[in-house]
Amino acid sequence: MSHDLRVPALLVDHRLASRLERAEGAANARFIEARALVEPSRGATWRDVDGIWALFDGVGSPLTQTFGLGIDRAAEARALEAVETFCRTRGATVDHEVSPLARGEPLPLLSARGYVPIELTDVLCRPLTDADLAAPAAAVTISSVGPADGGAWAVAVADGWSEHPEVVPFALELGAVYPRTDGATCFAAAFEETIAATGVVAMHDGVALLAGASTRPAFRRRGAQTALLTARLAHARAAGCDLAMICARPGSESHRNAERGGFAIAYTRIKWRLT
Repeated sequence: MSHDLRVPALLVDHRLASRLERAEGAANARFIEARALVEPSRGATWRDVDGIWALFDGVGSPLTQTFGLGIDRAAEARALEAVETFCRTRGATVDHEVSPLARGEPLPLLSARGYVPIELTDVLCRPLTDADLAAPAAAVTISSVGPADGGAWAVAVADGWSEHPEVVPFALELGAVYPRTDGATCFAAAFEETIAATGVVAMHDGVALLAGASTRPAFRRRGAQTALLTARLAHARAAGCDLAMICARPGSESHRNAERGGFAIAYTRIKWRLT
């Protein structure tokens, strides 16, 4: 991948965290809205509770959780009670993704209410510049995916996650929702008209969230994800974004791909679950 990585270092402060957390929260809220249109019986919905975005995408969905705790204002017990009611009345667990730059003292508050940490996620980001518009040619064909091709795209997503069978049912549902999600564009990388890898870019307030990375086992280590990353960064910059972000498990292949693409860790979030 050819990128000009000589860009100014980002100051990791609350303002940056607010942009990143709001971008991810907004992207997932738009997904919830598309899900509600595509599959009304699921009951997908979301609510802003004193700056905490509570999302419900169905029991067991990885998107059923909150974003933004402590971002707009310090979390209080009253707001947590409202979020807990929102989740529990729908039969869902109560999960919060919490940035270390959250306002107040959220960790003692969560611990006192019976929450336990269950997951770590690195939030990586980097500036976007006009150099990102000059995407180099790749051996793989990159294209955007619309609703008509969402099914084939979702099959490729699921195949890429086949080592994790618990994720496959959710992945197969993405093709009906993501292409209809406001602010999001699905991409596919293909070798000889066969989808080899997938990715999504969702944009909000100048921030491009890169997600949905999946590569089918038969096509790994052939540069498909590198090409998808480059294409999505060019797409986001052309749309006016000045910042890109990726959320990844520490040490994962997605994490390594992001670092090779010039992303750096801004902070590590903890996901907390009410027991």
